Amino acid sequence: MQMPGILDCFGWCTWDAFYQDVNPQGIREGLRSLSQGGTPAKFVIIDDGWQDVANEFQKEGEPYVEGSQFGGRLLSIKENAKFRRATNDAQREVPSDLKSFVSEIKTAFGLKYVYVWHALLGYWGGLVSNVPGTKKYNPKLAYPEQSPGNLANMRDLSMDCMEKYGVGVIDANKAHEFLDDLHKYLVSQDVDGVKVDVQNILETISAGSGGRVSLTKRFQQALEKSVSSNFQDNSIICCMGLSTDSIYHSKVSAITRASDDYYPKNPSTQTLHIAAVSYNSIFLGEVVVPDWDMFYSLHDAAEFHAAARAVGGCAVYVSDKPGHHDFEILKRLVLPDGSVLRAKYPGRPTRDCLFIDPVMDGENLLKIWNLNKCTGVIGVFNCQGAGSWPCLKNPVQKSVSAELSVPVSIADIEYFEEVSGTQWTGDCAVFSFNSGSLSRLLKNESLSITLKILQCDVLTVSPIKVYNKNIEFAPIGLINMYNSGGAVERVDFFSDSSNCGIRIKGRGPGSFGAYTSTEPKSCSVNSKSEGFKYRSEDNLLTVTIPVTAGNWDITIHY
Repeated sequence: MQMPGILDCFGWCTWDAFYQDVNPQGIREGLRSLSQGGTPAKFVIIDDGWQDVANEFQKEGEPYVEGSQFGGRLLSIKENAKFRRATNDAQREVPSDLKSFVSEIKTAFGLKYVYVWHALLGYWGGLVSNVPGTKKYNPKLAYPEQSPGNLANMRDLSMDCMEKYGVGVIDANKAHEFLDDLHKYLVSQDVDGVKVDVQNILETISAGSGGRVSLTKRFQQALEKSVSSNFQDNSIICCMGLSTDSIYHSKVSAITRASDDYYPKNPSTQTLHIAAVSYNSIFLGEVVVPDWDMFYSLHDAAEFHAAARAVGGCAVYVSDKPGHHDFEILKRLVLPDGSVLRAKYPGRPTRDCLFIDPVMDGENLLKIWNLNKCTGVIGVFNCQGAGSWPCLKNPVQKSVSAELSVPVSIADIEYFEEVSGTQWTGDCAVFSFNSGSLSRLLKNESLSITLKILQCDVLTVSPIKVYNKNIEFAPIGLINMYNSGGAVERVDFFSDSSNCGIRIKGRGPGSFGAYTSTEPKSCSVNSKSEGFKYRSEDNLLTVTIPVTAGNWDITIHY
């Protein structure tokens, strides 16, 4: 399965910045403010609001009716007037067409990828029938029917409204033709990929069309065939695609949203979001790269979300309004070149968290484990006391202490042997991002972590290895980043008749840290001598990596 390039870049999605009022000037301003702050986006998702849509339920000049936007239907596969200047229109801020705008922002802001949003059936309400831009796909109006199981689990405004307003459903025999036409057009406009939403609609409209399994299979095959033939990078994010049928019929798509939406205006869903994605990833992580959705960097729960993305092994993207950013948080996730330190696997709960409720039992913290190339990482989150699971008959949040503690051990990290190697002593160096402290943890010991509500910590766990019989060493990585160890690519020992040392390859500027039992004689970065600090009380060595360094080679001489 090909991994899309956006996974290793920092991105920005327009949804929570503008919702359906997205416009070219706003996109320019958002990209500019992120770039000027030192965390340039390398991909952008132009979300809902760019398409050519008609909505008979939302008349201009009439009071807004909540949910009426889900009655909108697609008129054509092209962009709307916000992104296409009329022939006689002299407004400079309106681009001549989508292609000119995409080319402009790629050049101006160094974007690698531009994705756009669309629903699996074109738009929330499907296609308008009997208009030149859509009639060849034979759309027919259908009214979704939600299953009793879905309704008992959770009411969803978008589904309820589509049930009310109906959906212009594409003829299944025309599914590939529609998606191929749409994607070919987007490629002609220099668009690199798509976020395909509302995939769950199929199971609610399948009566008379062969049933949900058959219908989902046909549309999934059409979707993946079109994406594979039109885009270069398996460039698709699947959204609202967690039905069993969607997952089992998805053979190529690499990224799937693993949760409900991120809701910045709802404080009670922040902890639920983190817990839900991590638990859903137990299964989804075996099939796809779970997507954790966007978040606001300037928000009461911003660090909670940022730390989760750091250990999630996922794409990292925000949906900040232009000029509304917390760059202190963003710079712990994003390197100056717009890349991120993505962990190796999907982030999943540790074994001792599998059968507890870290949201409502009032006792337990959530631990999420992952690996990098040379280190392990554990995110610890206090999700208690800030929300409750939806649709419970008697949602009772047990009383929560001001602080809760949890033991953390090496055994919390699965597949740790991938990084421990043959020279491992059995002990690890554990670096706490919150406290900046470095601890030596024996193989069978645990370290206690204490957090208040909505607090979190990220622990880098690095195996201590013995070199030259007397040098114990463990790389931590860039200690100014949440996932410090993600910066370390390789560690090698060298020796000759006159000296010995350790060479570490990695990337990104900042403060490099390592555990070393012996104070070095000297250090160099990219063959240039650099000063270092050595804290004898906990054996922490730190070396400053210059801002100008992209990839680096640190040599530590003993």
